[in-house]
Amino acid sequence: MNTFERIYRVVEMIPRGTVATYGQVAALAGNPRWSQIVGYALHVNPRPGEIPCHRVVNRFGETAKAFAFGGEDMQKKLLMQEGVAFSEDGRVDLTRFQWNGVN
Repeated sequence: MNTFERIYRVVEMIPRGTVATYGQVAALAGNPRWSQIVGYALHVNPRPGEIPCHRVVNRFGETAKAFAFGGEDMQKKLLMQEGVAFSEDGRVDLTRFQWNGVN
């Protein structure tokens, strides 16, 4: 299994209504230094309807500025449809919505 496949497998495990950070996905995929690679892998997601890349946010709970599949607000919209709430400053409360890495 190559690096991207490992990343996609982790992202596919993130439950609806939760998020994971790039660093968290990197660590679960096998290398905590892969945060930027996770971002690139999600940008070229080969199965956008199946691999829920919208569930990955940065370490501050912020969504991507230019979400690859529908523009800046699409990631927030998709997360809100799943029940993820945002603070007034536009961040996900990671203490409440961050996936614990176990299914």
